[in-house]
Amino acid sequence: MEKFEGYMFTALCSTNFLVSCLLFSRVTREQREPYMDEIFHVPQAQRYCRGKFNEWDPMITTLPGLYLVSVGIIKPMVWLADLTGGVVCSTAMLRFINLLFNCGNLYLIYLLICKLHHREKTRTTSRRVLSALSLSTFPVLYFFNFLYYTDAGSTFFILFAYLMTLYGCHKASALLGVCSVLFRQTNIIWVAFCAGTLVATKMDEAWRTEHTKKRDEKFLPSQVPLSFSGAKKVMVFSLEFLTSPGHVKAVLQVVWPYAVVGMAFLVFVVLNDGIVVGDRTSHEACLNVPQVFYFFSFSLFFSLPVSLCYHRTLRFLHALKKQPFFFLFITAVSLLLVWKFTFVHKYLLADNRHFPFYVWKKVFQRHEIVHFLLVPAYVFAAWNFLDSFKSRSLFWSLAYLACLLCATVPQKLLEFRYFIVPYLMYRLHMPLPSLPRLVGEFLLYTAVNAATIYIFIAKTFHWPDSTATQRFMW
Repeated sequence: MEKFEGYMFTALCSTNFLVSCLLFSRVTREQREPYMDEIFHVPQAQRYCRGKFNEWDPMITTLPGLYLVSVGIIKPMVWLADLTGGVVCSTAMLRFINLLFNCGNLYLIYLLICKLHHREKTRTTSRRVLSALSLSTFPVLYFFNFLYYTDAGSTFFILFAYLMTLYGCHKASALLGVCSVLFRQTNIIWVAFCAGTLVATKMDEAWRTEHTKKRDEKFLPSQVPLSFSGAKKVMVFSLEFLTSPGHVKAVLQVVWPYAVVGMAFLVFVVLNDGIVVGDRTSHEACLNVPQVFYFFSFSLFFSLPVSLCYHRTLRFLHALKKQPFFFLFITAVSLLLVWKFTFVHKYLLADNRHFPFYVWKKVFQRHEIVHFLLVPAYVFAAWNFLDSFKSRSLFWSLAYLACLLCATVPQKLLEFRYFIVPYLMYRLHMPLPSLPRLVGEFLLYTAVNAATIYIFIAKTFHWPDSTATQRFMW
């Protein structure tokens, strides 16, 4: 069976790479010149290719991880193939780097699924393989495999770091975390998540021990307590755990490699006077709390075939009936947060090349009251999201949610690319769906990918004050 699975996955990787190459060729033929953020990334990488490492475009806001990896791959290839002229570090060659990352992401997702769902050994071969294929074609991530953006490489190093964490290789994981931060500074949050899962494991053990002694079966370690009494119980336990010298020592013995990375990042922030390098005018942090609501809605849409079902809807209605005051309180707080903490970035209102521009214009700008009418939908999306984690431990879920808030709330700009890593982490940790549901998910992703790539290639337009061809994209 394992041999058959290996053959199946190898064939899948080959087919995925072939199809991606064909799409890459079409996209590159249609858009030969750098587009959107590529006008910054491509020239910077080309400077590095020429050995000019001291030159930097001040408009670039991320660290040079993408350019360093690109040069590290392209230079040996150029030497081996004896290439010269304009093909070296051309836009097409630089874009091809992300196609290689796409192959790496498919393999890492498959390994993560095998590791996270290793207990489900019977009749899961096709489900594991199809899950990996489906997630590797996640539309927002897959689209940027064909352009020279940081998303494919950033995701690769985060997934690799998390895989090493699961295998207990914490020094390697911390080093890979550094690589991910060199692609995008906010990846430090997911390095912290890797460490947080280790802390969560220690806390789960202590929680289980405490309640076993008390013979208390009311609160199982796998439950996320959606009640005031449950939340209070968890807060008291967490405070006791984090103030216990014995527990703190045990945690530090495991997470110290991540702590070193965290301290180095703090030094960078102090010396750089902030997280962003280069132009900071359009990257100002704020408390844009509804971002997490947008993420829950985004996750509900893309996980619809595998997360939502009739029985889950019934459970939600039963939870509403059982705890009406709790849900009323959550709804009231959400309404307050939407009212007081909604921020709109100037790019969201001005740049009509991005899909979020049209989501905001067609939905949120119809009327001010729309922001509030959507709150019940946010509550359901959040409940559905949390219910998918019921098989995960209590403190793992809390660690993930803390990182999710840190990754989304400070972002003023509604940008679906910021949702890639948190969504993949969410989807990877869901129980392995049935084969028909996975087929439905793959068909949804394929349809969205086909539509977005077709729109990018065929539905071009021009601005009145420019002759350059403009294209729609994520």
